[in-house]
Amino acid sequence: MSISALLDKYGSLYLQAMLTTWRLTVLSFAGAMAVGLAVTVIRVCPIRPLRYLGDFYVQVFRNIPGAAMLILLVYALPYLKLNFPYETCVLTATVMIPSAFCSEHLMSGMNTIAPGQIEAARALGFSFFQTIRRIVIPQALRSAVLPLTNLLVATMLTTSLASQVPMRPRDLTGIVSYINTRDVGGVLAFAISAALYCLTALLLGRLGNWIDRKVRILR
Repeated sequence: MSISALLDKYGSLYLQAMLTTWRLTVLSFAGAMAVGLAVTVIRVCPIRPLRYLGDFYVQVFRNIPGAAMLILLVYALPYLKLNFPYETCVLTATVMIPSAFCSEHLMSGMNTIAPGQIEAARALGFSFFQTIRRIVIPQALRSAVLPLTNLLVATMLTTSLASQVPMRPRDLTGIVSYINTRDVGGVLAFAISAALYCLTALLLGRLGNWIDRKVRILR
């Protein structure tokens, strides 16, 4: 089957799959940023047990394969009488794993902040959370735009885990399996999905570079 024939027959499904991938990416990255920020604050807080807990979280979820995480959520939790929708399981996996890397990028961004700024905040009577909220996190985010852009692209690719469960609507990877079980799409079906992944990654990269130029801290 030619590319034109594939697009004529399945073009609308490819569009729906691309929108599904984008939706999963946005939800996953927003969740990863929220969890990553919280974990980062815990890792630098004055309470030692919480710091250990934050480091433990990062070490665990940074080293769990996405497929293994999804299998645990979809097939192991029901034995504990915990049943969740497939999309919830996919989003959980694509939030928890990237959030560990998000925390690492933010910690690297924090290392660019001069210690004198923290000392000045303490001299002005700022509390720990005021210092984190007003001084540390804003600068860490500005310093970590490009690494976080790479994480966004990686999160988009991680959403392909949705193809491993019978989730509807299908993502860009799942639509390939759907087509090849009904037609002889072959490599061309994969090529179209790969092109849409690459196009999305290029757009995200350009967006990240533009944001970085706008917010970059010149030292």
